[in-house]
Amino acid sequence: QVQLVESGGGLVQAGGSLRLSCAASGRTFRSYAMGWFRQAPGKEREFVAAITWSGASTYGAESVKGRFTISMDNAKNTVYLQMNSLNAEDTAVYYCASQVVAGRGYDYWGQGTQVTVSS
Repeated sequence: QVQLVESGGGLVQAGGSLRLSCAASGRTFRSYAMGWFRQAPGKEREFVAAITWSGASTYGAESVKGRFTISMDNAKNTVYLQMNSLNAEDTAVYYCASQVVAGRGYDYWGQGTQVTVSS
């Protein structure tokens, strides 16, 4: 059983910063890549950022480029999402996910952490 546990969400003023963490655990946990997604009220879940397990490649949605940074600590099996210059449109539940095989969908998901940006 693979478990992904997010933390670090909360309430922040517009222009502020938050850092989300996602700790992965489980028997023989293996992942090709880790990703962050978000879902705002009344909207579909959308991709935010992803990173290969090696850390060699990162990807980000256009809406967060230059503001959000994804990173990985392999020793801790933890992926981070540093979010700067937050605005009200970033308000959502943020989920981390694990992609076991390249090119396939994400196999495991965390429970989500709420990020609320007040304007």
